[in-house]
Amino acid sequence: MTPAPLPHHPVAVVGAGLGGLTLARVLHVHGIAAALFDLEASADARTQGGMLDIHEDSGQEALRAAGLHERFLARVHPGGQAARVLGRDGTVRLEQPDDGTGGRPEMDRGELRDLLLGSLPPGTVRWGAKVTDARPLEDGRHRVTLADGSAFTTDVLVGADGAWSRVRPLVSPARPAYTGVSFVEADLFQADERHPVSARVVGGGMLFALGPGRGFLAHRESDGSLHVYTAVSAPEDWLDGIDFTDTEAAKTAVLKEFDGWDDSLRALVADADGPLVPRRIHALPVGHRWDRVPGVTLLGDAAHLMSPFAGEGANLALIDGAELGLALAAHPGDTEAALAAYESRMFPRAEASARESARSQTLLFRADAPQGVVEMFTGGEG
Repeated sequence: MTPAPLPHHPVAVVGAGLGGLTLARVLHVHGIAAALFDLEASADARTQGGMLDIHEDSGQEALRAAGLHERFLARVHPGGQAARVLGRDGTVRLEQPDDGTGGRPEMDRGELRDLLLGSLPPGTVRWGAKVTDARPLEDGRHRVTLADGSAFTTDVLVGADGAWSRVRPLVSPARPAYTGVSFVEADLFQADERHPVSARVVGGGMLFALGPGRGFLAHRESDGSLHVYTAVSAPEDWLDGIDFTDTEAAKTAVLKEFDGWDDSLRALVADADGPLVPRRIHALPVGHRWDRVPGVTLLGDAAHLMSPFAGEGANLALIDGAELGLALAAHPGDTEAALAAYESRMFPRAEASARESARSQTLLFRADAPQGVVEMFTGGEG
Protein backbone atom coordinates (compact mmCIF):
# COMPACT_ATOMS: atom_id res chain seq x y z
CA MET A 1 0.00 0.00 0.00
CA THR A 2 1.12 3.53 -0.72
CA PRO A 3 1.61 5.43 2.57
CA ALA A 4 -0.62 8.45 3.11
CA PRO A 5 1.13 11.71 2.32
CA LEU A 6 2.41 13.71 5.27
CA PRO A 7 0.58 16.87 6.32
CA HIS A 8 2.03 19.88 4.53
CA HIS A 9 2.32 23.45 5.77
CA PRO A 10 3.49 26.18 3.37
CA VAL A 11 5.06 28.06 6.31
CA ALA A 12 6.04 26.19 9.48
CA VAL A 13 7.48 28.02 12.48
CA VAL A 14 9.23 26.12 15.26
CA GLY A 15 8.73 28.09 18.46
CA ALA A 16 5.81 30.22 19.67
CA GLY A 17 7.79 32.91 21.44
CA LEU A 18 7.54 36.60 20.63
CA GLY A 19 9.35 36.32 17.28
CA GLY A 20 7.42 33.33 15.99
CA LEU A 21 4.10 34.82 17.03
CA THR A 22 4.92 38.16 15.39
CA LEU A 23 5.83 36.38 12.16
CA ALA A 24 2.54 34.46 12.22
CA ARG A 25 0.56 37.65 12.95
CA VAL A 26 2.16 39.67 10.13
CA LEU A 27 1.58 36.79 7.71
CA HIS A 28 -2.05 36.60 8.88
CA VAL A 29 -2.49 40.33 8.25
CA HIS A 30 -1.36 39.66 4.66
CA GLY A 31 -3.63 36.65 4.21
CA ILE A 32 -0.92 33.99 4.59
CA ALA A 33 -1.40 31.09 6.99
CA ALA A 34 1.42 29.82 9.19
CA ALA A 35 1.57 26.80 11.48
CA LEU A 36 3.48 27.20 14.77
CA PHE A 37 4.87 24.26 16.75
CA ASP A 38 5.89 24.74 20.38
CA LEU A 39 7.19 22.21 22.88
CA GLU A 40 5.28 23.76 25.82
CA ALA A 41 2.16 21.83 26.80
CA SER A 42 -0.03 24.93 26.61
CA ALA A 43 0.10 28.71 26.47
CA ASP A 44 -0.01 28.76 30.29
CA ALA A 45 2.56 26.03 30.93
CA ARG A 46 5.03 28.44 32.54
CA THR A 47 5.45 32.07 33.49
CA GLN A 48 6.92 34.28 30.79
CA GLY A 49 9.49 36.36 32.68
CA GLY A 50 9.50 40.02 33.63
CA MET A 51 9.16 43.41 32.02
CA LEU A 52 10.42 44.30 28.55
CA ASP A 53 11.32 47.73 27.24
CA ILE A 54 9.94 47.87 23.71
CA HIS A 55 12.08 50.10 21.51
CA GLU A 56 10.60 52.67 19.16
CA ASP A 57 12.78 51.69 16.17
CA SER A 58 12.45 47.91 16.43
CA GLY A 59 9.89 46.29 18.72
CA GLN A 60 7.32 49.03 18.20
CA GLU A 61 7.88 49.01 14.44
CA ALA A 62 7.14 45.29 14.50
CA LEU A 63 3.92 45.85 16.42
CA ARG A 64 2.89 48.49 13.89
CA ALA A 65 3.44 45.99 11.07
CA ALA A 66 1.34 43.51 13.04
CA GLY A 67 -1.48 46.03 13.47
CA LEU A 68 -1.15 45.86 17.25
CA HIS A 69 0.63 49.07 18.21
CA GLU A 70 -2.41 50.85 19.64
CA ARG A 71 -3.35 47.82 21.71
CA PHE A 72 0.24 47.65 22.94
CA LEU A 73 0.25 51.30 24.02
CA ALA A 74 -2.91 50.71 26.04
CA ARG A 75 -1.09 48.05 28.06
CA VAL A 76 2.28 49.65 28.82
CA HIS A 77 3.41 49.99 32.44
CA PRO A 78 3.17 53.65 33.54
CA GLY A 79 6.42 54.82 35.12
CA GLY A 80 8.33 51.80 33.92
CA GLN A 81 11.03 53.82 32.13
CA ALA A 82 12.36 55.25 35.40
CA ALA A 83 15.90 54.20 36.30
CA ARG A 84 18.09 54.28 39.40
CA VAL A 85 21.84 53.58 39.60
CA LEU A 86 23.36 52.75 42.98
CA GLY A 87 26.80 51.85 44.23
CA ARG A 88 27.50 48.83 46.43
CA ASP A 89 27.16 51.05 49.52
CA GLY A 90 23.59 51.94 48.59
CA THR A 91 24.46 55.48 47.54
CA VAL A 92 22.27 56.75 44.71
CA ARG A 93 24.57 57.71 41.86
CA LEU A 94 21.86 58.57 39.34
CA GLU A 95 18.08 58.78 39.32
CA GLN A 96 15.99 59.33 36.20
CA PRO A 97 12.20 59.60 36.49
CA ASP A 98 9.83 58.42 33.80
CA ASP A 99 8.42 61.67 32.40
CA GLY A 100 6.47 59.93 29.65
CA THR A 101 8.74 61.11 26.83
CA GLY A 102 11.00 58.07 26.52
CA GLY A 103 10.96 55.79 23.49
CA ARG A 104 11.12 52.48 25.36
CA PRO A 105 7.84 51.89 27.22
CA GLU A 106 7.70 48.83 29.45
CA MET A 107 5.29 45.93 29.09
CA ASP A 108 5.04 42.61 30.86
CA ARG A 109 6.40 39.82 28.63
CA GLY A 110 3.42 37.60 29.38
CA GLU A 111 0.96 40.35 28.44
CA LEU A 112 2.77 40.99 25.17
CA ARG A 113 2.74 37.28 24.36
CA ASP A 114 -0.98 37.12 25.16
CA LEU A 115 -1.61 40.12 22.89
CA LEU A 116 0.12 38.34 20.01
CA LEU A 117 -1.52 34.98 20.69
CA GLY A 118 -4.96 36.55 20.87
CA SER A 119 -4.47 38.15 17.46
CA LEU A 120 -4.06 34.79 15.70
CA PRO A 121 -6.76 32.42 14.43
CA PRO A 122 -7.55 29.56 16.82
CA GLY A 123 -5.37 26.52 16.21
CA THR A 124 -2.44 28.44 14.75
CA VAL A 125 -0.17 27.15 17.54
CA ARG A 126 0.21 23.40 18.06
CA TRP A 127 1.17 23.02 21.73
CA GLY A 128 3.09 20.03 23.07
CA ALA A 129 4.80 19.68 19.69
CA LYS A 130 8.51 19.14 20.33
CA VAL A 131 10.66 18.97 17.22
CA THR A 132 13.18 16.14 17.30
CA ASP A 133 14.43 16.20 13.72
CA ALA A 134 14.39 18.42 10.65
CA ARG A 135 15.94 17.45 7.35
CA PRO A 136 15.97 18.87 3.80
CA LEU A 137 14.03 17.36 0.93
CA GLU A 138 14.15 18.49 -2.70
CA ASP A 139 13.19 21.97 -3.94
CA GLY A 140 13.87 23.68 -0.62
CA ARG A 141 11.21 21.73 1.27
CA HIS A 142 11.86 20.16 4.68
CA ARG A 143 10.52 17.21 6.63
CA VAL A 144 10.06 17.85 10.35
CA THR A 145 9.54 15.07 12.91
CA LEU A 146 7.94 15.58 16.33
CA ALA A 147 8.53 13.74 19.59
CA ASP A 148 5.24 11.84 19.26
CA GLY A 149 6.50 10.31 16.02
CA SER A 150 4.33 12.39 13.72
CA ALA A 151 5.85 14.40 10.90
CA PHE A 152 5.00 17.07 8.35
CA THR A 153 6.57 18.81 5.37
CA THR A 154 6.92 22.50 4.71
CA ASP A 155 8.02 24.90 1.99
CA VAL A 156 9.40 27.46 4.47
CA LEU A 157 10.87 26.28 7.77
CA VAL A 158 11.59 28.98 10.36
CA GLY A 159 13.62 28.30 13.48
CA ALA A 160 12.20 30.57 16.16
CA ASP A 161 13.09 28.09 18.87
CA GLY A 162 15.59 29.99 20.97
CA ALA A 163 19.12 29.53 22.22
CA TRP A 164 19.36 25.77 21.70
CA SER A 165 17.50 25.71 18.40
CA ARG A 166 16.81 22.36 16.72
CA VAL A 167 16.58 24.13 13.37
CA ARG A 168 19.89 26.04 13.55
CA PRO A 169 22.07 23.03 12.54
CA LEU A 170 20.42 23.11 9.12
CA VAL A 171 22.15 26.41 8.40
CA SER A 172 25.02 26.77 10.90
CA PRO A 173 27.25 24.68 13.19
CA ALA A 174 27.48 27.54 15.73
CA ARG A 175 26.51 26.90 19.34
CA PRO A 176 26.08 29.39 22.18
CA ALA A 177 29.06 29.91 24.50
CA TYR A 178 29.09 31.01 28.13
CA THR A 179 29.69 34.76 28.44
CA GLY A 180 31.33 34.67 31.87
CA VAL A 181 28.29 35.99 33.76
CA SER A 182 25.69 33.98 35.68
CA PHE A 183 22.32 35.17 36.96
CA VAL A 184 20.32 34.12 39.98
CA GLU A 185 16.74 35.31 39.61
CA ALA A 186 14.38 36.11 42.48
CA ASP A 187 10.98 37.70 43.11
CA LEU A 188 9.61 39.85 45.91
CA PHE A 189 5.81 39.87 45.81
CA GLN A 190 3.51 42.71 46.92
CA ALA A 191 6.63 44.78 47.38
CA ASP A 192 5.10 48.00 48.70
CA GLU A 193 3.27 46.15 51.48
CA ARG A 194 5.60 43.23 52.24
CA HIS A 195 9.03 44.56 51.22
CA PRO A 196 8.86 48.36 51.55
CA VAL A 197 12.63 48.87 51.82
CA SER A 198 13.29 46.91 48.64
CA ALA A 199 10.40 48.70 46.94
CA ARG A 200 12.01 52.06 47.69
CA VAL A 201 15.44 50.84 46.56
CA VAL A 202 14.16 49.63 43.18
CA GLY A 203 11.77 52.55 42.62
CA GLY A 204 9.17 52.59 39.89
CA GLY A 205 11.22 51.17 37.03
CA MET A 206 14.71 49.67 36.69
CA LEU A 207 17.50 49.41 39.28
CA PHE A 208 21.22 49.02 38.55
CA ALA A 209 23.15 48.40 41.78
CA LEU A 210 26.66 47.60 40.61
CA GLY A 211 30.18 46.86 41.72
CA PRO A 212 33.21 45.26 40.07
CA GLY A 213 32.22 41.93 38.56
CA ARG A 214 28.76 41.75 40.11
CA GLY A 215 25.54 43.55 40.83
CA PHE A 216 21.81 43.55 41.33
CA LEU A 217 19.58 44.37 38.36
CA ALA A 218 15.91 44.66 39.27
CA HIS A 219 12.66 46.07 37.98
CA ARG A 220 9.17 46.69 39.24
CA GLU A 221 6.52 44.64 37.46
CA SER A 222 3.01 45.76 36.62
CA ASP A 223 1.52 43.69 39.47
CA GLY A 224 3.64 45.50 42.08
CA SER A 225 6.21 42.74 42.50
CA LEU A 226 9.96 43.12 42.07
CA HIS A 227 11.96 40.85 39.77
CA VAL A 228 15.65 40.66 40.66
CA TYR A 229 18.59 39.45 38.59
CA THR A 230 21.64 38.89 40.76
CA ALA A 231 24.60 38.95 38.36
CA VAL A 232 28.04 37.53 39.11
CA SER A 233 31.10 37.28 36.86
CA ALA A 234 32.04 33.69 37.62
CA PRO A 235 33.33 30.45 36.12
CA GLU A 236 30.75 28.43 34.22
CA ASP A 237 30.54 25.85 37.01
CA TRP A 238 29.90 28.37 39.82
CA LEU A 239 26.17 27.67 39.94
CA ASP A 240 26.83 23.92 40.15
CA GLY A 241 28.19 24.41 43.66
CA ILE A 242 24.91 25.87 44.97
CA ASP A 243 21.99 23.69 46.11
CA PHE A 244 18.99 25.55 44.71
CA THR A 245 16.60 22.97 46.20
CA ASP A 246 17.43 24.51 49.60
CA THR A 247 16.39 28.13 49.18
CA GLU A 248 17.88 29.45 52.40
CA ALA A 249 21.22 27.74 51.73
CA ALA A 250 21.16 29.09 48.18
CA LYS A 251 20.53 32.62 49.45
CA THR A 252 23.50 32.31 51.81
CA ALA A 253 25.76 31.05 49.03
CA VAL A 254 24.75 33.81 46.61
CA LEU A 255 25.09 36.55 49.23
CA LYS A 256 28.66 35.45 49.99
CA GLU A 257 29.46 37.13 46.68
CA PHE A 258 28.11 40.39 48.13
CA ASP A 259 29.92 40.59 51.47
CA GLY A 260 30.29 44.23 52.44
CA TRP A 261 27.39 45.42 50.26
CA ASP A 262 24.69 47.55 51.85
CA ASP A 263 21.99 45.57 53.65
CA SER A 264 19.26 47.27 51.62
CA LEU A 265 20.75 45.68 48.49
CA ARG A 266 21.45 42.29 50.02
CA ALA A 267 17.78 42.19 51.04
CA LEU A 268 16.83 41.84 47.37
CA VAL A 269 18.01 38.25 47.72
CA ALA A 270 17.73 37.66 51.46
CA ASP A 271 14.02 38.54 51.54
CA ALA A 272 13.05 36.93 48.22
CA ASP A 273 9.81 34.98 48.06
CA GLY A 274 9.93 31.48 46.64
CA PRO A 275 12.90 29.64 45.15
CA LEU A 276 15.90 31.24 43.47
CA VAL A 277 16.39 30.39 39.80
CA PRO A 278 19.92 29.98 38.35
CA ARG A 279 20.72 30.96 34.76
CA ARG A 280 23.99 31.04 32.90
CA ILE A 281 24.23 33.77 30.25
CA HIS A 282 25.20 32.43 26.83
CA ALA A 283 25.69 34.09 23.46
CA LEU A 284 26.33 33.15 19.86
CA PRO A 285 29.39 34.69 18.20
CA VAL A 286 29.04 38.38 17.37
CA GLY A 287 28.27 38.61 13.66
CA HIS A 288 26.87 35.06 13.43
CA ARG A 289 25.52 34.48 9.93
CA TRP A 290 25.25 31.72 7.33
CA ASP A 291 25.12 31.21 3.60
CA ARG A 292 21.64 31.07 2.07
CA VAL A 293 20.14 27.61 2.59
CA PRO A 294 17.03 26.91 0.49
CA GLY A 295 13.73 26.96 2.35
CA VAL A 296 14.95 27.61 5.89
CA THR A 297 15.94 30.54 8.08
CA LEU A 298 16.17 31.59 11.74
CA LEU A 299 14.95 34.49 13.82
CA GLY A 300 15.40 35.79 17.36
CA ASP A 301 17.71 33.96 19.75
CA ALA A 302 18.00 31.03 17.35
CA ALA A 303 19.75 33.40 14.92
CA HIS A 304 21.66 35.78 17.20
CA LEU A 305 21.51 34.90 20.90
CA MET A 306 23.25 37.65 22.89
CA SER A 307 23.59 38.75 26.50
CA PRO A 308 20.64 40.77 27.87
CA PHE A 309 22.70 43.81 28.85
CA ALA A 310 21.53 46.07 26.02
CA GLY A 311 17.86 45.07 26.21
CA GLU A 312 17.82 44.01 22.57
CA GLY A 313 16.80 40.34 22.57
CA ALA A 314 13.00 40.63 22.61
CA ASN A 315 13.05 43.67 20.32
CA LEU A 316 15.16 41.87 17.74
CA ALA A 317 12.86 38.84 17.87
CA LEU A 318 9.87 41.10 17.24
CA ILE A 319 11.42 42.98 14.32
CA ASP A 320 12.86 39.76 12.86
CA GLY A 321 9.41 38.19 12.86
CA ALA A 322 7.78 41.26 11.33
CA GLU A 323 10.37 41.74 8.59
CA LEU A 324 10.37 38.06 7.66
CA GLY A 325 6.59 38.15 7.38
CA LEU A 326 6.71 41.29 5.24
CA ALA A 327 9.39 39.76 2.99
CA LEU A 328 7.37 36.59 2.41
CA ALA A 329 4.30 38.69 1.63
CA ALA A 330 6.29 40.89 -0.77
CA HIS A 331 7.67 37.91 -2.74
CA PRO A 332 4.75 35.56 -3.37
CA GLY A 333 5.94 32.40 -5.07
CA ASP A 334 9.63 33.24 -4.62
CA THR A 335 10.68 31.94 -1.22
CA GLU A 336 14.39 32.35 -1.86
CA ALA A 337 14.07 36.02 -2.78
CA ALA A 338 12.05 36.57 0.40
CA LEU A 339 14.50 34.79 2.68
CA ALA A 340 17.50 36.49 1.08
CA ALA A 341 15.89 39.91 1.51
CA TYR A 342 15.09 39.19 5.16
CA GLU A 343 18.57 37.90 6.01
CA SER A 344 20.28 40.82 4.27
CA ARG A 345 18.64 43.18 6.80
CA MET A 346 18.70 40.88 9.83
CA PHE A 347 22.41 40.01 9.79
CA PRO A 348 23.87 43.54 10.10
CA ARG A 349 21.20 44.63 12.57
CA ALA A 350 21.89 41.63 14.81
CA GLU A 351 25.65 42.11 14.59
CA ALA A 352 25.39 45.73 15.73
CA SER A 353 23.15 44.77 18.66
CA ALA A 354 25.37 41.86 19.67
CA ARG A 355 28.39 44.16 19.76
CA GLU A 356 26.47 46.63 21.90
CA SER A 357 25.32 43.86 24.26
CA ALA A 358 28.88 42.59 24.71
CA ARG A 359 30.13 46.15 25.27
CA SER A 360 27.39 46.81 27.82
CA GLN A 361 28.29 43.65 29.74
CA THR A 362 31.84 44.94 30.13
CA LEU A 363 30.62 48.42 31.01
CA LEU A 364 28.21 47.25 33.74
CA PHE A 365 30.71 45.21 35.71
CA ARG A 366 34.03 46.98 35.10
CA ALA A 367 36.40 47.90 37.94
CA ASP A 368 34.90 51.36 38.55
CA ALA A 369 31.24 50.19 38.46
CA PRO A 370 28.73 51.78 38.47
CA GLN A 371 30.53 54.70 36.83
CA GLY A 372 30.18 53.26 33.31
CA VAL A 373 26.41 53.05 33.59
CA VAL A 374 26.19 56.55 35.03
CA GLU A 375 28.16 57.85 32.03
CA MET A 376 25.96 55.84 29.66
CA PHE A 377 22.80 57.47 31.03
CA THR A 378 24.29 60.96 31.16
CA GLY A 379 25.92 60.90 27.74
CA GLY A 380 29.50 60.39 28.92
CA GLU A 381 32.02 58.08 27.33
CA GLY A 382 30.58 54.90 28.90
